[in-house]
Amino acid sequence: MTLFQCLLMGFLIVCAICVSFSRDLLNSVLIYMSYSLVMAILWMCLESPDLAITEAAVGAGVTSILFFATLKKIQAISTEKKQPKKEAEEHE
Repeated sequence: MTLFQCLLMGFLIVCAICVSFSRDLLNSVLIYMSYSLVMAILWMCLESPDLAITEAAVGAGVTSILFFATLKKIQAISTEKKQPKKEAEEHE
């Protein structure tokens, strides 16, 4: 196994640990996306392009879009910027 593949494996472990400790749902989805993309690169390094394409399309693509749509639907992501509490209190 090359040094590059070992670094990618280490990054996968870091992503898996970080996603479990992340409190923000949006950050968790972004970490999951990076995990899937690194896994797709690893599949390419292991000379398995069919699995790499599937991982990139389903893992990083479709699943992430569904996660974003769900977060938007449950209003965990807002499109308008919220004012910090101090600024909101000053305006009253």
